[in-house]
Amino acid sequence: MNRIKVLWVDDEIDLLKPHILFLEKKNYEVMTCQSGTEAIDILDEENFDIVFLDENMPGLTGLETLHEIKEKQDSLPVVMITKSEEEYIMEEAIGNKIADYLIKPVNPNQILLSLKKNLDHSRLVSETTTSNYQQEFRKIAMDLAMVNSFEAWASLYQKLIYWEIQLEDIEDTGMFEILESQKVEANIQFGKYIENNYADWFKAHSDAPIMSHTLFKEKVVPEVSKKQPTLLLVIDNLRYDQWKVFEPIISNYFKKEKEEAFYSILPTATQYARNAIFSGLMPSDMEKLFPEYWRNDTDEGGKNLHEADFLKAQIKRLGLNDIVYEYYKITNLKNGKKLAENFKSLKSNDLTVVVYNFVDMLSHSKTEMEVVKELASNDKAYRSLTLSWFKNSPLLEMIQQAQQLGFKLILTTDHGTINVKNPSKVIGDKDTSLNLRYKTGRSLTYEKKDVLVSKEPKELHLPSINMSSSYIFAKSDLFFAYPNNYNHYVSYYRNTYQHGGVSLEEMIIPFVVFNPK
Repeated sequence: MNRIKVLWVDDEIDLLKPHILFLEKKNYEVMTCQSGTEAIDILDEENFDIVFLDENMPGLTGLETLHEIKEKQDSLPVVMITKSEEEYIMEEAIGNKIADYLIKPVNPNQILLSLKKNLDHSRLVSETTTSNYQQEFRKIAMDLAMVNSFEAWASLYQKLIYWEIQLEDIEDTGMFEILESQKVEANIQFGKYIENNYADWFKAHSDAPIMSHTLFKEKVVPEVSKKQPTLLLVIDNLRYDQWKVFEPIISNYFKKEKEEAFYSILPTATQYARNAIFSGLMPSDMEKLFPEYWRNDTDEGGKNLHEADFLKAQIKRLGLNDIVYEYYKITNLKNGKKLAENFKSLKSNDLTVVVYNFVDMLSHSKTEMEVVKELASNDKAYRSLTLSWFKNSPLLEMIQQAQQLGFKLILTTDHGTINVKNPSKVIGDKDTSLNLRYKTGRSLTYEKKDVLVSKEPKELHLPSINMSSSYIFAKSDLFFAYPNNYNHYVSYYRNTYQHGGVSLEEMIIPFVVFNPK
């Protein structure tokens, strides 16, 4: 193993001999020099792992040297060492991306800590994370054997996401594979839980979670007031793990007041779940009360073109007639930019609702486009791609403006999505719905073990296309495939992101409330 090479730049380097001997005993290779100019020349000739740089030197100052080093080798860690506690020096050094900032006199252990923090950081984090997960693994396995409530399932899923994000960058890929197997097992058990309990959630006086159709009344309305404008942001198709990678960015502008998980209704598809949020009704009630707005799977035309109408009716039904509100749906970059440009005009509303469709478009385009399929080949890549979009989106501009204008921010979604990996054969007639994660129609033939089946849709408050209609929902990471042209169909859709079925990823989703910093 090669020794770590350190360049130490200080005009009083002779006084630091004990520190250098200490590091050499720890197996670090240390080269020294006494000026910024000399340091620049050395760095042109040799490679180093890290630089210790004195701030106060004659000739080229430490800050000037730092600037030149960063121009040549931006990724080289530089630790600034100074006698001065002047704030402007700290700020300028930090602005130039220093790795650490130490104030003289420094002791050998401070130097060693800085080296480990900057050069051994990933190894130490990896080892500690692995050790911590190994301990947590047993607890998760025990929880998995006992979990039997919607609250406990939400908590367990949040725990799995936490560890998934912690483990995704560590060097021990074996641990990540163990977690993946725990997620698979969790989804199998969750499918059984939903099969046994979902229909009961709609019975009178039952203990039920907040769901799509109760979210607005129970969670959004209590947050809306005349004293502060509220921005309700519904990011379509946003999984819980994607929200968690957004969170640090939003935290730059807003302070989180509460975060809760709620459950998407079945099917976990936009036309059902999002319409349920805005109408405050289950699909069968939407069909009955608003036949002019509701479209069944086999009907012609767009299935979620009337969210604004549903919202208007719900606000009226809840007696919120004094609330000043507006609804916007963003389906492309141009619309997003336009709303961001005009965002200041929304401050006079009590409630502004923005549905942002990008994540949905991204997941669907993954099915259609080989480039996106390559970029989002697994959950880690999918999170990364979504985060990259978010950082450069008009949506982030809106969030920044909302903070400046003093808005309360509510962030949520209609359902999540799952990477489907295994086909399940299904046969239906020409009127069977097309979704890969759920089917509704007559005379469906399917693998019983693979699905949650509802032969009485009214029990799940779902509309029946005809008298003998039933619904089937794919469990875990399955997707439905027809026997004809089976191999082509399976290779085309395997490892794409779909929604509509029963999984932790699709059903357990975030509701988060923020106030501006």
